Amino acid sequence: MLHKIIFSKIRAVSVAFVGIVLLGLSSLSSLNAGEIKVGATPVPAAEILEFAKPLLEKKGVKMSVVSFTDYITPDIALGEKSLDATLHQHKPFMEKMARDRKLDLVAISPIYIIPLGFYSKKFKSVEALPEGATIAIPNDPTNYSRALILLHDNGVITLKNPQNLASTEADIIKNPRKFRFRPVEAATLPRVLDGIDAAVINGNYALQAKMSLKNSFFHESEKSAYVNVLVTRSDNASSKDIATLKEVLLGDEVAGFILTKYKGEILPVKMPAKK
Repeated sequence: MLHKIIFSKIRAVSVAFVGIVLLGLSSLSSLNAGEIKVGATPVPAAEILEFAKPLLEKKGVKMSVVSFTDYITPDIALGEKSLDATLHQHKPFMEKMARDRKLDLVAISPIYIIPLGFYSKKFKSVEALPEGATIAIPNDPTNYSRALILLHDNGVITLKNPQNLASTEADIIKNPRKFRFRPVEAATLPRVLDGIDAAVINGNYALQAKMSLKNSFFHESEKSAYVNVLVTRSDNASSKDIATLKEVLLGDEVAGFILTKYKGEILPVKMPAKK
């Protein structure tokens, strides 16, 4: 009887050990399984990824693109491992998300620049804005600061330190026209523009609303610190599939697509080679 009990326990331990080993091997193989799921906002990230999908498949990697309408949920999904990567955010936003929500996020590479712009439907110029005008700005912390820096760079306000990527209204030392700032969810900024004096709008949401940088009072230049990056987790950073995705996204075909599709509204960080 004792032998049977001992044998039973040994067998149970052996099965459990084999299960753990197989699970570990499964986890390792999933990093290079030739299939990835990437989260993105609809414009331009999801459009760029959809264009890249057949290029990636030629290199042996199948990609599913999952669209999100906000900036926060994709990073949470990535942290929870329901995504393998994201393409929707600039590095300062990613770093703050990682700190604030204790997420394991790693920037793999900058991919494209999508400028923030200052728009109004009621007024034709910044000079025409009345004293005390209300300006809507993104309410997420990094784009909120980014909007204030844009306004500083173009002489609308003066910040204590425009190099501080965490600037807030408390850092405004000059606001000569007493503008009021209303933080609004970034995705809704184009919709609230009709009922407000002016707004600083993220380029992807402006594009979705058929707005052009040409119609903005001013916008960020290609020297902006807010370059959109391909992001994954540290356990996935050395994945061959992620490396292949990076290679494709930085390739001439994707760069050509970005330039043609968005007509200068968005710029690839790596321009296509001249032929």
